Amino acid sequence: MRLFTTAAGLRCYLERHRRAADVGFVPTMGALHPGHLSLIERAKCENALVVVSIFVNPLQFSPTEDFQQYPRPLEQDLRLCEQAGVDAVFAPTPVELYGNRWSMSNSGTQLTQVVPPTPMTSVLCGRSRPGHFQGVATVVTKLLNLVQPERAYFGQKDAQQLAILRRLAADLNLPVTIVGCPIVREESGLAYSSRNQYLTPSQKAQAPILYGALQQAETVFQAGERDRVSLISAVKSGLALAQDIQVEYIELVHPTTLAPLEQVEDSGLLAIAARFGSTRLIDNIVLQNRKPIVAIDGPAGVGKSTVTRQVAKVLGLMYLDTGAMYRALTWRVLQEDIHLDDEPKIAELASLSQIYLTTDESSGSGGRVLLDGEDVTKAIRSQNVTANVSVIAALPAVRSELVKQQQRLGCKGGIVAEGRDIGTHVFPDAELKIFLTASVQERARRRQQDLKEQELPEMSLEELERDIQQRDFRDSTRAVAPLRKASDAIEITTDGLSIDQVIERIVTLYHQRVSASV
Repeated sequence: MRLFTTAAGLRCYLERHRRAADVGFVPTMGALHPGHLSLIERAKCENALVVVSIFVNPLQFSPTEDFQQYPRPLEQDLRLCEQAGVDAVFAPTPVELYGNRWSMSNSGTQLTQVVPPTPMTSVLCGRSRPGHFQGVATVVTKLLNLVQPERAYFGQKDAQQLAILRRLAADLNLPVTIVGCPIVREESGLAYSSRNQYLTPSQKAQAPILYGALQQAETVFQAGERDRVSLISAVKSGLALAQDIQVEYIELVHPTTLAPLEQVEDSGLLAIAARFGSTRLIDNIVLQNRKPIVAIDGPAGVGKSTVTRQVAKVLGLMYLDTGAMYRALTWRVLQEDIHLDDEPKIAELASLSQIYLTTDESSGSGGRVLLDGEDVTKAIRSQNVTANVSVIAALPAVRSELVKQQQRLGCKGGIVAEGRDIGTHVFPDAELKIFLTASVQERARRRQQDLKEQELPEMSLEELERDIQQRDFRDSTRAVAPLRKASDAIEITTDGLSIDQVIERIVTLYHQRVSASV
C-alpha cells in the first residue's frame, strides 16, 4: 500500500497504473470503522485499483461544530486500510488540497466552492448545518477531479449527502458512478459512525432506539400505510421511552430529489437526526413501494438468458435482456461497417439508436428485439456479433448510454435482468443478486448445441473453448464495468444442473428474500 500526502505524488501513481486498471475511490474523514471497511470491500470487488482518502474537511464544519476535536487516528486508519487491501491512501493537509489561499485566510471565504441546489441542502441536516453540504460538494469535486475514478463509494447512512453527490455528478457531467452502499450496523442496530465514540455507556445503550423507531415505521409501511403523518407518528411512538435524547427532525422525503413527501408512491426516505447529550447522530431507512429487482450476472455461456427469461415468467416480472441491447448495437455497427476503434462514431450511433425489447413469445426466444423499428432478434445471435459484442460493450460511451436506458426501465422495479455487470453497476441496489457460472468445457458444449438448434455454422469444441476463454479475459479485465461477482451476490454453479433446477433455486431465493423483507 502506498501513502501520498501530495496531489503530485498521487497523480503520478495513478497515471502509471490507471491505463491497465479501473479505479474505485472511497473518500473518508478517517476514524475508520466497519462501515468504511464495507465501502472498501465493495470497491475491491468492483475495481482493480482502490484509493482511499483520509481528510477531515474543515469546509463542512461550522464554527460551533467539532472540527478540532474530530478523531484523527491516522496510524490506526493506515493499518486498517493495508489490512483491507487498499492500494493507495491520500492524506493531504488543508493547504495541500485547497492551496495557499487556505493558509492566508484559514477559512473557506476566499475559495471557489461548489454550491448544490438549494432545495436539496435546505432540508434535513441542511437546516441546522448551513454551508455543510457546500463544503462536502467542494471537497468531493476536488477529490474526484484528482483521482478520476470510475466509481466512488458512499454510505447510505449519509443519505442526504449521497443524493446531493449523485445530483452533482449528473449536473456537472462528471465521468464517475456514485455508488451507494448499505448501512452497516452494530449488533444492537446502531449505525456505525465515527461519532459513536463520543457516547457515554448510558447513551450508547439508548442510541439503538433510533433504528428501532425507524423499524417500527417500516412495519406500519409494510402493512399498507403510505401517509407521511402516520409514518412519522410511528417513529415518534418508537422513541417515546427514550431518555437523554433531543430529536432534531423526523422527515419523509424522496430518496433522489429530497423533496418532502406526503405519500410514498415508489419510494421514500424516512430520516431522523437526534442528539444524545452533545453527540449528534443520524439514521434512515428507505421505504420501497415496488416489486423487487433480480440481477443475474455471469460469464458467457452459462445459460443466463434462458434462466432469466424463465425466472421472469415464473415470477410474473419483466425480463430485461441487457445483453440483447448490446448485441443490437453491435449488429448495427457491423452493418454500417464502422471500425471498432472509432469510438466517437459508435458513441453517436448509440445515442441515436432506439432499442426496444418486447415480451412477444412468438419469436421463440421469449421476446423480440427491435432496433429503430427493425426486428433483429435472430440477426444479433450470429457468430460475428458474438465475437465482437464484448469490444462494443466495453466502450465507456456505449455503456453509459445503454445503462441509462436500462435504469429508466428498472426505476419502478419488478424486473429480472441479466448481463455482466447488472448487480455491480446497473442495479447495485437490486434486492436479489445471482452470479451464474460454469466450467469452460460445459459452456462450450452448450454453445455448440445452441448453434445446432439455431441452424448456424458449427464450430468445434476446441474453437469454442478458446473463444470463451478469450471473451472471459476481455470481460473481466476491461476498464469499464468489468465482469465481477457482486459482494452480496449468491453464486450458483450450473455444471450438472438442469435449467429447471437452476430456475427453481432462484425462484426459491426470491421468495425467501421477499418474505424476509415483509
